[in-house]
Amino acid sequence: MRLDDISTPGRLADPDEGITGHELALAARNHGMPLEAMRYDLTPPGLHYLLIHYDIPYLDGETWRLTVGGSVRRPRALTLAALQGMPQRTVRVTMECAGNGRARLEPRPISQPWLVEAVGTAEWTGVPLRHVLAAAQVDAAAEEVVFTGADHGVERGVEQDFQRSLPLAEACEDEVLLAYAMNGAPLAPQHGYPVRLIAPGWYGMAHVKWLVRIDVVTEPFTGFQQAVAYRLRQEADEPGAPITRIAPRALVIPPGFPDFMSRARIVPPGRVLLEGRAWSGGSPVAGVEVSVDAGRSWTAADLDPPDGHRWAWRRWRLDWTATPGSYVLTARATDAHGDIQPTEQVWNRGGFSNNAAQQIPVTCLTG
Repeated sequence: MRLDDISTPGRLADPDEGITGHELALAARNHGMPLEAMRYDLTPPGLHYLLIHYDIPYLDGETWRLTVGGSVRRPRALTLAALQGMPQRTVRVTMECAGNGRARLEPRPISQPWLVEAVGTAEWTGVPLRHVLAAAQVDAAAEEVVFTGADHGVERGVEQDFQRSLPLAEACEDEVLLAYAMNGAPLAPQHGYPVRLIAPGWYGMAHVKWLVRIDVVTEPFTGFQQAVAYRLRQEADEPGAPITRIAPRALVIPPGFPDFMSRARIVPPGRVLLEGRAWSGGSPVAGVEVSVDAGRSWTAADLDPPDGHRWAWRRWRLDWTATPGSYVLTARATDAHGDIQPTEQVWNRGGFSNNAAQQIPVTCLTG
């Protein structure tokens, strides 16, 4: 097989094709959040999901500079100390990879083989981007803001720095940050040290790490990660729709204890607390329903009231009386716009935005 065939995003696995060596190599570099870590309101940095497109660049915070240019009247280069001296803000954000759920699709798109664990919640501290843009004096004709990271590689034969853009209006929202701290500590190298973008509500590809340049542009950005990679397509040759905000999702913290290989759960008979987290990047989560019979019937869960953290997950709970037998647990979220998390796969060639409800096999043993 030619290298281009192996590395093309969205290539579909053959019916009898298992996880490829290339996918295993990706899975060894990247990792999901263990689902039991949802018990933490804030995901410890080492448990937060991680996706690194190319290599982790080595950046020295003392010599690092962030260049701000493009369609602005006052271009500049900012040091880390200069950013840290500006008015700061801390925002709690649930971040999810756009490819979360990809490995559950049939046929399976070849790429990072996420199941449902590509998520995490952290408090990010930094400078609201709008302050930096205001100081740069953005031109009236500006439409978008392009963010360039120091990570460099090749995709589909295109050598590139990782780049994404946001519409100017969204880039200037109060909670969009140039972040230099995660959960009160300086960013770890794998999480974008010294500075990364935080775009609350957007899938993870928008939160560009290892920032080195910000450019204001007067036309829509058409770089690879914007116009080619992160698109919803049914056919390989269609332009596709852009991937933007996180679709509603609820996850169950697996109850009981697991089988080592299958991760199937075992619980004793009697009262079992079912709990988990729910989030959405479009409008707030309004409710969560839980099923113990693979989605044939549903029961409303108790959802924690809003706590002021609009962009972070919310805890839900439901008491279940388990009796001996086999079950499949699942949960689904509904947001304030009435969008309901589906129980069936949402298929596309890249395996993006698949928020189909999680399924957890559970066996209740005789007491």
